[in-house]
Amino acid sequence: MAEPSNCTHDCSTCQANCSSRAPQHEAPHAGSNIRHVIGVVSGKGGVGKSLVSSMLAVTLKRRDLSVALMDADVTGPSIPKAFGAKGDILAAADGLIPLETKTGIKTISVNLLLEDETRPVVWRGPVIAGTVKQFWTDVIWGDVDYMIVDCPPGTGDVPLTVFQSVPLDGIVIVTTPQDLVSMIVKKAVNMAGLMNIPVIGLIENMSYVKCPCCGEEIKVFGESKAEEVAAEYGIPVLGKMPVDPKLSALVDRGVIELMENDYLEKAADAVEAFCEAEKAE
Repeated sequence: MAEPSNCTHDCSTCQANCSSRAPQHEAPHAGSNIRHVIGVVSGKGGVGKSLVSSMLAVTLKRRDLSVALMDADVTGPSIPKAFGAKGDILAAADGLIPLETKTGIKTISVNLLLEDETRPVVWRGPVIAGTVKQFWTDVIWGDVDYMIVDCPPGTGDVPLTVFQSVPLDGIVIVTTPQDLVSMIVKKAVNMAGLMNIPVIGLIENMSYVKCPCCGEEIKVFGESKAEEVAAEYGIPVLGKMPVDPKLSALVDRGVIELMENDYLEKAADAVEAFCEAEKAE
């Protein structure tokens, strides 16, 4: 089918009724029973999307749920580092076996498939998009209550592939306080709307730094824009995460599962409530 003449090739702003926007969800592996799929997205890189994905997975796992974490950010894979996940991805006769973290979170990442994790993934868009599809169709996920998908940043080809190929129940958008990032968040919200994917809520990362002496919250990147953006689109703010040196140290050591904070408890509550409401409809 030919593209409409008014197609801008940017789904975050384009109003054309393209066939490329229609969902073409791939079937998961026959050995997978995945009840809910939640995407964690951002309009740009560097806002802490992978950190939020990891923490949300850990928070849900602590609720005695079966959790999987798909690292769909193929050119910037960081999930294995946060969990200290190392080892070969095993191949069964009909698919791949995901690696389990220390607490039993099932995960897949391109970094787990490379001999050298520092080797850059210099692939063109179609190859990257194909890899993301294979993470969904070729991995034997087994029984999973919640799959968290760490989506590629932006609103281009690869995020579009995730939105089209993987049946996301909803998405969580990650932002930071700067005006520029808030503007790009609006693109992510608009893209989700055009793809008919519900936005569960917004998480603001690097919202403040807490003074170790007096406990005062210092707004390093300026005043929060989360409520302003959330109100504009009628979505809730699910959390504001500080710049936390202890959390950074855990990620550097590959032991994010040892985190001791409640930054994303509200977000996990919202994800569970949203999915339960969807199931009841």
